[in-house]
Amino acid sequence: MTDTADLPPDDDDLSRERPRPAGWLSPRDIATARVQLPLVYVDAVPVRVDESGDVVAVGLLLRISPTGAMTRALVSGRVMYHERIRDALLRHIEKDLGPVALPLVPPSPQPFTVAEYFPTPGITSYHDPRQHAVSLAYVVPVTGDCQPQHSALDLAWLTPEQACSEAVQAEMHGGQGVLLRQAMAHVGRLP
Repeated sequence: MTDTADLPPDDDDLSRERPRPAGWLSPRDIATARVQLPLVYVDAVPVRVDESGDVVAVGLLLRISPTGAMTRALVSGRVMYHERIRDALLRHIEKDLGPVALPLVPPSPQPFTVAEYFPTPGITSYHDPRQHAVSLAYVVPVTGDCQPQHSALDLAWLTPEQACSEAVQAEMHGGQGVLLRQAMAHVGRLP
């Protein structure tokens, strides 16, 4: 899970109250919710496909973690109150990859897996120290011009083999490397 995927810019200051979109909790309220109940997220593995539908490239974001480490990440973020899963996927893909990424989300999206992120490491392969989150994970083809947005520094398109390499997996945190490998297995591209 990306550490800033669901935060608007400058939303980390709990002392300031800012106007929020409908259904958006205040920083204090989300902090309270995170320690009391699981939150629903979406994880998206952006891919490029060839004319036959085979995955030829995987898009990974480059971010700086709260500890200052450079990490690779998937598109990820919360599902808002009264928001369809499809709309959450589109919103987070646009937020991270830009408004002309042109994602191909099917009319009735089905996740390839459900990832359970726990604040306690070792319960599952997925860890998020902030919260217990349940994330529906999707492989989403994108056809447009993708550019890193929001808090992402870069977007790298790697072959499935490169993305699943030990070097790239070591740059992914919280279990997102495991999730990426599951995605590539799901589409028949796990090396």
